[in-house]
Amino acid sequence: MILVFSAILTIGCTRTDKSVGNRNVSRPTDSLYTKQTAMTIYGYQPERALQIIDSAVILGNMGQVQAEQCRARIYSMTLMHAQADSLLGGPDGIRLDSAQAIAQRLLSNDSINADLKRLRDVLEVLAYTNRMKKDTLGWLDWSRELVGVCRKMGPDAETDALRTEAEIGAALHAVGQFEQGMAKIDSVIEKLNGETKFRFSDLDALIIVSKRKIAMLGSHERFAETIPLARRIIERLDDYEAHPEAYHDSSHREPCNDQKRADYIRFYRSQAQNYITAAYASLGEENNMINAFTQIENSVREATAREHIARYNELQQQMKAERQQTIANRACLIAVGIGILALLSFAFAVVVIFKNSAINRKNRVLAQQIAEGVKYKKMYWEEKRMQAPSAAPDPDTVTDEQLFQYINEVIVRERLFLDPKFERQTIMDRFQLKKERVGAVFSKGSNYSKMTSYIQQLRLEYAAKLLVEQLDKSIVQIATDSGFSSSAYFCNCFRQHFGLSPTDFRKDVLTQKRDNITR
Repeated sequence: MILVFSAILTIGCTRTDKSVGNRNVSRPTDSLYTKQTAMTIYGYQPERALQIIDSAVILGNMGQVQAEQCRARIYSMTLMHAQADSLLGGPDGIRLDSAQAIAQRLLSNDSINADLKRLRDVLEVLAYTNRMKKDTLGWLDWSRELVGVCRKMGPDAETDALRTEAEIGAALHAVGQFEQGMAKIDSVIEKLNGETKFRFSDLDALIIVSKRKIAMLGSHERFAETIPLARRIIERLDDYEAHPEAYHDSSHREPCNDQKRADYIRFYRSQAQNYITAAYASLGEENNMINAFTQIENSVREATAREHIARYNELQQQMKAERQQTIANRACLIAVGIGILALLSFAFAVVVIFKNSAINRKNRVLAQQIAEGVKYKKMYWEEKRMQAPSAAPDPDTVTDEQLFQYINEVIVRERLFLDPKFERQTIMDRFQLKKERVGAVFSKGSNYSKMTSYIQQLRLEYAAKLLVEQLDKSIVQIATDSGFSSSAYFCNCFRQHFGLSPTDFRKDVLTQKRDNITR
């Protein structure tokens, strides 16, 4: 029935990807525990990313070295600094120390050194952590090594090499070599502007390098020179916004969808406009500053409007997909309901048939057992009468007193009372008597109000005999040999019956014997 039910569920609920719009539908073979999943979310969810990495290692989706490489990047480059520091249980900045230690350890690994791409990633972590820790010399040294590795990787990594050269320029400025640092950054900007085909990675590098130069110029109050750089950033972003397909290069930094692209453009455009406004304010050009500030306000309003429109369209798509999903779920539930009703009806019919059959079988067996019991009872008492007619009375013809005398004789002779499990059912089975007859035998045919009192007296008398005759046995052994399941219960019953504890009783009897011998 379970297989049938599973089949109905499968048939009733099967749907294609089209039923949920553009949303991805999980497949049974999909795995959440991969490097790609972790490195997609590590910026804002470092704890979850680290959990995915650990699970990926356990499942065999990732090796230990690759996992360490991912941990180093998560610790160094997450945006949730306080959360990352808390995960490591240390003070502010411990994430950078951990990332640096892991990266330096990875440099001694042969698999890292044999793969230039992986080596580049490790060096990126070292350069970044030294920069964040304000270790300028370390930042400078690791950046130079990183440039060398990027150049070895060939033309595809040239943009990364140029971006890192700009970091070298910023580091030179930080150690007081302003002219050398500015020359390095200017050479990078010249090379990037000289590209015949401007890709996204070139655009991103140009923005980062221009920001470095603006910061350096601002620190020397050369604000007028920052304005053209900021305007150049805005022009490039406008062109990227108008022709995103022309910039597409599938680099790891490129926004993966329209919304992320709009966020990227809005973020850097706002920064560039802020640079222009700040420069005019520093130069005392109030009108230009106001115009620049107005442009910022207009950009914010336009961005807000675009965001609302995008959210509205997304909600529309989501509502449409949910309606389709609701229809599919309703059809699925109807199919499942029909299937369940059919299965329940079938199961109920089967259960009724089986129960009726089982009841009939039990009734036949019970009738046969009753007949055999009656037959056996008659044979038993006939056999008893043949073996010892005077000792085996017929329970249907003798009085309760006579039957008790016979039962008592058998119990005492065979010492049935020494069995701790001896009870009413034992007598019923042994003498083929009904429960009511056993009760009448002891309540009417004996001096005992109930059977348990009778059995207890037999056991206590036997125990008293053992106490005197078997001095080597302990009280616990005598309690067990006399049919008591507990020595504590035995002692309590013995004291109530004889007025002495078993130990005192034994001492008293032995004392009397010694006195008699002495006399």
